[in-house]
Amino acid sequence: MRPGARQQAAIEILTSLSNQRQPAADAVKAWMLSHRFAGSKDRAEIGDLVFGALRWKQSSAWRMGYDEPRAWVWGALRWGFGWTAEQIEQSVYEDPHAPSPPTEAERAALAGDNITDAPPHVRGDYPEWLDASFTRAFGDERAEEGAALAVPASLDLRCNTLKATSDKVITALAESPKLTEPPLPTPHAPDGVRIPWKQGRTFPWATEQAFVKGWFEVQDEGSQLAALLSGAEPGMQVADVCAGGGGKTLALAALMQNKGQIFAYDVDGRRVAPIKERADRAGVRNLQIRTPMRTKDALEDLRDRMDIVFVDAPCSGSGTWRRNPDSKWRLRPNALAKRLEEQRQALAMAAPLVKPGGKLIYVTCSVLPEENEDQVSAFIAESGFTPVDVQSPALAYARAVGLQMTPKLTGCDGFYVAVLRRA
Repeated sequence: MRPGARQQAAIEILTSLSNQRQPAADAVKAWMLSHRFAGSKDRAEIGDLVFGALRWKQSSAWRMGYDEPRAWVWGALRWGFGWTAEQIEQSVYEDPHAPSPPTEAERAALAGDNITDAPPHVRGDYPEWLDASFTRAFGDERAEEGAALAVPASLDLRCNTLKATSDKVITALAESPKLTEPPLPTPHAPDGVRIPWKQGRTFPWATEQAFVKGWFEVQDEGSQLAALLSGAEPGMQVADVCAGGGGKTLALAALMQNKGQIFAYDVDGRRVAPIKERADRAGVRNLQIRTPMRTKDALEDLRDRMDIVFVDAPCSGSGTWRRNPDSKWRLRPNALAKRLEEQRQALAMAAPLVKPGGKLIYVTCSVLPEENEDQVSAFIAESGFTPVDVQSPALAYARAVGLQMTPKLTGCDGFYVAVLRRA
């Protein structure tokens, strides 16, 4: 496919998204299944265009002067991926499958840039109804922080220290024919490895022998830092009560060096199903997986026994918009309210498990104060827990309670971490 045809494909996919609510990945997959002539390079570039259009949808519409998929795609090319106005115009000529050539108004828009006149939520490409939250979180920096949440993310890996070192992982991946340059260490997490987005977006990491042998897991640096800030050590009793697929469970187990015991639980038993296979590959031997029971409390025997209870709370996911740009436009106030209630329930479930003097670690992948410091402050006010000062990663925001990492300041996803101690 030629570049113009790829643009038209992206416009068609985005139009379908406008007509029905579904994840962008599903819409892209559906288009690919009905257009099997598209090669692997076509599929990758069409996907980049679709997600790029969603990353910068609001600022592109402002710059182009109208709010339609065509404007989003050309805005992403022009101001997101760095094409010139001339390159965009040339790409659609003499291609019957391309969009029609730019109008005079579109040419003028592509040649200029009026974004400095736009309000913060437009410059930051986040929903207008969240502007009050972003103002509380970032003040006058909210547009810049929002813009950083729209930039494509690197592929971050966590070296599994039960089996390898980061140098060993970097050396192994440097020999991969799928990478043109060797990966680099992450700037803050000591066991992190980073592959830039342009390479990482299509890197088939699951086929690498280093992964098959259990030397690494895919995990954003912010998530790695959240596990480190827990203070998990060998010999401890640790519970991860919102374990999901087990990414942080495995990171905690590695910190414990297979000594002590870690319990993985989730209110949805289906989510923890992948953990057993992942733990076996990683060489984790101190893990117990718990699932909900019909007539009993699956965590009753852990009450007052845990040195650390880790709560990776359900949240809006606003801190991961770099990876899931369509989710910011699908988020609604009622969904946020539901997440807030689920967070309260998770904290209520976790608190009784912590032994006196033990710690509760509250983590979200959100940048919204309602889900972070507000939630923790309300919990402290009605519980026997007090905040613990933590060693903050470089350039993280220190909140009244806990700390906030962001792509702009820390270079990772937007993770919030609070460490609380039971009296």
